[in-house]
Amino acid sequence: MTTADLLAGIEARRMPALARAISLVENGREGYEALLSSLHPRVGRAHRIGITGPPGAGKSTLAERLVQTYRAGGRTVAVVAVDPTSPFTGGALLGDRIRMESVALDPNVYIRSMATRGELGGVATTTREVCDVLDAFGFERILIETVGVGQSELTIAATADTAVLVLVPESGDGIQVLKAGVMEIADLYVINKADRPGADRLRTEIDVMLGIRRGNAFRHVAPHHRPTTPPPGKSVGEGAAPWEPPALAVSAVRNEGIDGLVAAIERHAEYLQRSGELSRRRRERLVRHTREVVDRGVRALVWEEGGGEAALRAGLERVAGGTVNPYKLAHEILAGVKKEMGNGHA
Repeated sequence: MTTADLLAGIEARRMPALARAISLVENGREGYEALLSSLHPRVGRAHRIGITGPPGAGKSTLAERLVQTYRAGGRTVAVVAVDPTSPFTGGALLGDRIRMESVALDPNVYIRSMATRGELGGVATTTREVCDVLDAFGFERILIETVGVGQSELTIAATADTAVLVLVPESGDGIQVLKAGVMEIADLYVINKADRPGADRLRTEIDVMLGIRRGNAFRHVAPHHRPTTPPPGKSVGEGAAPWEPPALAVSAVRNEGIDGLVAAIERHAEYLQRSGELSRRRRERLVRHTREVVDRGVRALVWEEGGGEAALRAGLERVAGGTVNPYKLAHEILAGVKKEMGNGHA
């Protein structure tokens, strides 16, 4: 299919065209940037919800429940599930369509699994662009489920409008789980498998950690030495109140607490609109995306068009023999690229 055919198919909301467009973008085939450029005016209507957390937290089951709840409310939903790539074979087990079998056949639900392809952060390089295609197609909610890879999950905060961090009681030392970086990425905290022992303790630990971050860790404890006063420099009722991430207890397997989670996500979406935060976040996302496209072009320019790969192979023996160090060879490669560029503009 040509780019024009794909655009016409997406305009007509035809699933085969959507699948082919996503494959074109994900694999970086010829014409994918032209397609994304044409779709860009249609992007920005969907609310993107990132679901991240450690392995075994039940993210896929939770995503399935969210899809079911949104569909019951008449929303169209797309799911982008990012799975880890094997460092040995380059393959990945892309099994979310199997795990979400209860919603996989719904014509208003689209599930796409993607491999990280070695990308750190639990999000593939082209995840944002695939979400743009889904957004332009007309899905109202896009769920982005990431690989559980620890603190490098921070990437999801740059991809989603609302970031949901899923934790479980049996994850071990709660304070270890709630590392500073991870605690700063989320707009909502979910304790899944809340019917298991330790759930209440984990929720308390999350509340305390969030309170410490806000400077009001023990705000619910009545003071015994002075009356309660507003925080310094901020009077009561001054400006819009900042978003305070809630800690929600759910059991995805038992389908308990899911309605409350969806309601919290929708409250956060309303807050983002009302406060102007959504516009700010999306502008930052555009800046990051533009930088990534430039970086991708520079890599191609150096290694493919500029002869960098050939220069590396040619100079490798000198590096291995100790006559040249990697830094010197790198500078030679860059100098060669600059020379090629200079000749091209001459």
